[in-house]
Amino acid sequence: MPNVKFRASGRTLTSHAGLSIIGQCLDLAGVDSLDARFPSQGVPTSDIIKSYLGLLCLGMSDFDAIENFRQDTPFKQLLTLQKVPSTATLRQRLEKLAAQGLQERTASWSTTLLSLAEAPITAEKGHVCLDIDTFVMDNSNSHKEGVTRTYQKVDGYTPIAAYLGNEGWCLGMELRPGKQHTMKESNAFLERVLTRAYPLTDAPLLVREDSGFDSQEHLALLEQQRQARADDGRVLDYIVKWNPRSSAKEDLATWQAVAEDYWEELRPGKRQALWTQRVSIRHDKVEYEVKRVMRLVERTTQPDGQFLLEPDYELEGWWTSLDDTPEAVIQRYQAHATHEQFHSEIKTDLDLERLPSGKFATND
Repeated sequence: MPNVKFRASGRTLTSHAGLSIIGQCLDLAGVDSLDARFPSQGVPTSDIIKSYLGLLCLGMSDFDAIENFRQDTPFKQLLTLQKVPSTATLRQRLEKLAAQGLQERTASWSTTLLSLAEAPITAEKGHVCLDIDTFVMDNSNSHKEGVTRTYQKVDGYTPIAAYLGNEGWCLGMELRPGKQHTMKESNAFLERVLTRAYPLTDAPLLVREDSGFDSQEHLALLEQQRQARADDGRVLDYIVKWNPRSSAKEDLATWQAVAEDYWEELRPGKRQALWTQRVSIRHDKVEYEVKRVMRLVERTTQPDGQFLLEPDYELEGWWTSLDDTPEAVIQRYQAHATHEQFHSEIKTDLDLERLPSGKFATND
């Protein structure tokens, strides 16, 4: 057995030394500038913000958790705090700041930090991807403002978020009531996050969105942004999952007729047809011609060889500005699913699924 030696030390040991990096990031983002914009007596506004962000980085979202750190010297030093607020002060001040428009002052923090820190933004197959999606925060059995029934059949919120690059840098996240449809206010959100993304990379951007964003108005906006980007000598592309809706599904015979020239067998009892269409859409008296990749899959047997009573058909489509093959477009869209891990990190690592306040503006 090795001879273990114990030695006393006067040094301070802490389990959250990683907050030193967080403190530096907050300095880069310019959090201290809030004190001039939101002056107050007692605990400075910057200390309120830093204290709560420190809690989030330790996986705690409840306001009550701050009590464990009021006498914690490393917590105070690493975040360069003058004073750690009490639970009541933290809650009341955040509610007041939300009413005073704090969010408008902090919206640029992420881009400022990414730019000054020279954070890596990795491209995928020549494009830096900008993944936009909504997700559900389950806040069941609560009476918080804005908690309503979501598309996942639970009571909660349905925020929208945008992640840049393979690293998943969050350029925007906005809280929404649970019942709000994906497309409501999404065009304005897209414009905001594109404005933040453009200065961060010179590489071509690829916006990826699911079928909840399939609307002629949204596609028209993407085409407008794409043209504006081209006028500046830059590249913006997109892939948006097509929403076939009931009318397209009912017209299966038409799709089968189109697919006749494109069938290929994937295995015995399963074949698919891939093809590309040019579709005219119209918005605000302007017409756009948009490319749509289509896939029709026919199954007559299950993978184990069991025959089906009648053929099963699956129809999918993707609106895109890419010149890639249908297979490549589909493959690029499938990588969009990896952003689900970023939602998970927010809800689990940051403990931000059940939000701490009863007020919508504060939670936002």
